[in-house]
Amino acid sequence: MNRAHNAVQARKGLELALLYFDNITMDLIYGTPGLTNDKWQRNVETALALNIPHLSCYALTVEPQTPLDKLIRLNKKDDVNPDTQSEQFLLLMGWLRAAGYEHYEISNFAKPGFRSRHNSSYWQGKPYVGIGPSAHSFNGTERRWNIANNQQYIDAIAKGVAPVEKELLTPVQQINESIMISLRTVEGVDLTRFSEGAARQLVKAVQKYINRACL
Repeated sequence: MNRAHNAVQARKGLELALLYFDNITMDLIYGTPGLTNDKWQRNVETALALNIPHLSCYALTVEPQTPLDKLIRLNKKDDVNPDTQSEQFLLLMGWLRAAGYEHYEISNFAKPGFRSRHNSSYWQGKPYVGIGPSAHSFNGTERRWNIANNQQYIDAIAKGVAPVEKELLTPVQQINESIMISLRTVEGVDLTRFSEGAARQLVKAVQKYINRACL
C-alpha cells in the first residue's frame, strides 16, 4: 500500500504511545490483496495483545490514481475481493465480541467506556470544527471543508483568505443525513430528533420493510 512505515515500526509506535496514554485507538484494514484469514487473525490478535481499548476497522477501498490502483491495473497485485472482505468482517465481529469489545458503530469497536467521543459527534450530528488541510467542519446546517493541497492552504492563510468550500444543507438533506448516519450506530435512529410529522412519515415509509423482515 506504499506506506512510509513498515509493520515493525507501526508496532513500536503503538507501544511507545501506550507508555504515555491509556486511551488510544488503532486502525485496521481488512480485505487487502493477499491478506489471508490467518494473517488477518494475527493482525487482530496483535491489537488484542497490546490491549488497545478502541479499534476502527475498515474494508480496503482502492482509490483511483493511487499506487495500489496502478499495481492492480498492471496485474501486479490482486484486485479487492468483496466476498473475502465480507468474510473477514464477520470473522472480525466474532473475535472482538469474544474479547469483550462493543460493536457500537459499523466500523468501530470499543471496550466498555472507551467509545470515541470524537467520532460519535459525527454520528450524532453534533457540531465540530476541523483545522488544517482537508479538515471538515459542521455547525448543524452547513458543512465546510478546507482545500486539500498543503501549499495552497498555506498561501491562502498568508493572504488572509479562508481556504474553504461549503454547502448549506436543506431541511430534507438534514433529515436524510441524520437517518443515514444514525443507521451506522447500534442505537439506530432516534425519532425524537425529528418533528412529529417527520417522524410519522419516516415510520410509515419504513414499516413495509420492517414487516418484510419479520416474515
